[in-house]
Amino acid sequence: MRKTYLASLILGALAACSTVPPTQATVDQYVDEARRIAGEDLKFLMPVCNPQPAVRAAPSQAMDESLAKLINQPAPEPGQAFDNLYYVGSAWVSAWVLKTSEGLILIDALNNATEASALIEGGMRRLGLDPAQIRYVLVTHGHGDHYGGAQMIAQRYGARIVASEIDWKMMETGLEFDSKMWDRPPQRDIAVRDGETLTLGDITVRFMITPGHTLGTITPVFNVRDGGKTHKAMIWGGTSFNFGRDMGRLDGYIAQTERMRELSSQWGIDVPLSNHPGYDGTVAKLKARAAAAPGSNPFVSGQPVVDRAMRVLNTCARAQKTRFVLMAQAGTEPLYAASTVAPSLMDAHAEEDDHVHAGMLALGHTQPAKPTAFPFNVMASR
Repeated sequence: MRKTYLASLILGALAACSTVPPTQATVDQYVDEARRIAGEDLKFLMPVCNPQPAVRAAPSQAMDESLAKLINQPAPEPGQAFDNLYYVGSAWVSAWVLKTSEGLILIDALNNATEASALIEGGMRRLGLDPAQIRYVLVTHGHGDHYGGAQMIAQRYGARIVASEIDWKMMETGLEFDSKMWDRPPQRDIAVRDGETLTLGDITVRFMITPGHTLGTITPVFNVRDGGKTHKAMIWGGTSFNFGRDMGRLDGYIAQTERMRELSSQWGIDVPLSNHPGYDGTVAKLKARAAAAPGSNPFVSGQPVVDRAMRVLNTCARAQKTRFVLMAQAGTEPLYAASTVAPSLMDAHAEEDDHVHAGMLALGHTQPAKPTAFPFNVMASR
């Protein structure tokens, strides 16, 4: 599997060399196409098309100050998106609460314990939800704005923490990003792989590993209810290209948008959500839902909109990849630099992560999901 993955990257690079070299006009065409696909209703995704730096940001005072400004923005009101899904996040980072017949699943935990206490615990109580009923905390990917409050929630309420195997490793061995604004990563708990599921009461969450934003980003898929109707929601687990000129990561991102586009059609996903409210219009939709007539829910966008969202992200990723190709052509560095996902994945992760490679390669040829339930037990050992 690993040899096949490496071979595919080499073939892709050779193919790129044999075609007409791209130009800035190529980038512009991608951006224009993404804008056309986005239209008005998905225009909040277009910042993904903005040029990104070739070097990943390193910890610094400037980074801490920028994060502080984002964190200190006035928080939106907590709100209810569906009968069983609630928003208790900030103006910058999302935190969703999924209600089941046997407790609550918290999806992402903000930047730190202080913020999580104020917004997650405080917001839940304002919505009539008891934080003591949190059974699981799902960390969509291993960046501090999503795991920051997870350990506090786990310790305070006996909740289990769920992350992908590959991002647990990253959080344990070397953070991609770090900041004084973030609490330390949580202690390793439940590790999941592509297609596995967690069942709590009447709700099952399917974990799709969608490498790109991080190597182990989780895109959870689950049912939501609105009145007497059931819809299928997907939280895209990592959106921006903040990993520098890592062509393999971009290849993975492109592959996963294509894969989830196909799966969203097969599964009838009609509710596209994000773990950052700016990428799905969460705040405006919460206000609209509060004022909407019964039977109308602005979060239900429809499967064609989910398809378009994946196409916008895919096209923006291709635009950014072309920018990096142009940078490589202008300089002396190879297109697929030593930091690319291929060797780093091969060196850092064993055969247990073959599902990640398969997800990048075999679009639409995924293995049947392996049903794995994790029964909640507050006394279970970590």
